[in-house]
Amino acid sequence: MNPLIAVVGATGTGKSKLAVDLASRFNGEIINGDAMQMYRGLPIITNQIPNEERNGIPHHLISCVDLDTEAWRIGSFKKEALRLIQDIRLRGKLPILVGGTHYYTQAVLFKEQLVDKEKTEEGGEEGEEAEESSTTDLPSTSAKWPILDASPEIQLQKLREVDPVMAGRWHPKDTRKIRRSLEIYLQTGRPASEIYAEQKLLKKQAVMKDEGLLRFENTLILWVHAEKEVLNARLDARVDDMVKQGLMSEAQKMSDYLQDKESQGITIDQTRGVWVSIGFKELAPYFAAVRQPDANEKDLEDIKQSCIEFIRIATRQYGVSQIKWIRNKLWRALSEAGVMRRLYILDSSDVSEWEKCIAQPSENIVQSMLDNQPTPDPKSLSELASTVLEAREEQMRAKNTDEPMKCFTCDVCRKTMTGEEQWQIHLRGHGHKRALKAKAKRAERDAYLRGREEEEKARRGDLDVK
Repeated sequence: MNPLIAVVGATGTGKSKLAVDLASRFNGEIINGDAMQMYRGLPIITNQIPNEERNGIPHHLISCVDLDTEAWRIGSFKKEALRLIQDIRLRGKLPILVGGTHYYTQAVLFKEQLVDKEKTEEGGEEGEEAEESSTTDLPSTSAKWPILDASPEIQLQKLREVDPVMAGRWHPKDTRKIRRSLEIYLQTGRPASEIYAEQKLLKKQAVMKDEGLLRFENTLILWVHAEKEVLNARLDARVDDMVKQGLMSEAQKMSDYLQDKESQGITIDQTRGVWVSIGFKELAPYFAAVRQPDANEKDLEDIKQSCIEFIRIATRQYGVSQIKWIRNKLWRALSEAGVMRRLYILDSSDVSEWEKCIAQPSENIVQSMLDNQPTPDPKSLSELASTVLEAREEQMRAKNTDEPMKCFTCDVCRKTMTGEEQWQIHLRGHGHKRALKAKAKRAERDAYLRGREEEEKARRGDLDVK
């Protein structure tokens, strides 16, 4: 059957625990899909599941990369993950992929449809907007093409020249998307919009030929989800626990490593890899203050608490971005493949109800798939599942997914909006209407002044004649 179980969800929802439960129940092994958890020696900052909670289950691609190792690109991760999946199956076990970095997970779940793949593989990312979630996969191509280090304004201007379709899609502040679109053109010699159009055509042809877009036919995706307010409180508490467990010590270790490299004249790119992990970069002001000779304990403590609060905020924001990816990118991919029934939402809002809301339903679903029996309706699992799925389906029906996103600029208000919906909201808004009235009044005033000026010129002309 070649089954594959994928567990996705925001940080703090219980993905790792569910994976261990399922691996224990169905003789499985776990493949980590979180880019940060691949780094060795930082179990707290990267939120690795403790050894004592793994129940003896083998965990692959976790704590396997050193600090000085170049960040893995998505192609490297996919290749190794697929190798592990095959190896686990050959040993008669069930592979379970646990994704925190969801574009890693998605690259494993779905077949490539990107044309000229051999040209873009060196760029690491496969898929239209993978760059939205991380800068860790962007290769160091700026040495070859210096314009990639130019200002966003210059990059956008160049993109308008070589690929006006993509330039019109991105908001001027979407700097990573603009850079990536330009980078694809420089790497392949073809506009990204042209490549993506062919990609969509290939997907449609695959569906028409009944060729599945999922890499493995027997795939289940379990989305561990929690209500926003509950999850935010849980994440705040988890940050506090991380501090108690030694977060500061690990961050100090990373900071000392950077200082040591700097003293050797070695510059570390802190915009990639583990250096962008939540819990380190937010503490940079604190470690900088510690090194000041005139630092006092009270000021240092204030800075420290401020940095910890920024960690809480960043963690909550990261959870939101993970959910956004699932709702948009993963949902769209499943919809295009016609396999929405493979996605199951498990409500982890109340951890005291874990057995009832998470463990038992997930085991029943997996068992049904392994027995080649019909799996339940995803909406039937819980009220949360029904609400989320129905709301998203309604949004998908109301939106024409074949229509590419486009940016609109209002010359009156000097604002740029992304998408037809936001553009129409702006046009109907009070602010835009006030701006139109003000513009009309200015035009009326200017016309009046021009008329007076012409009358004055005419009067002077008459006087000159006389």
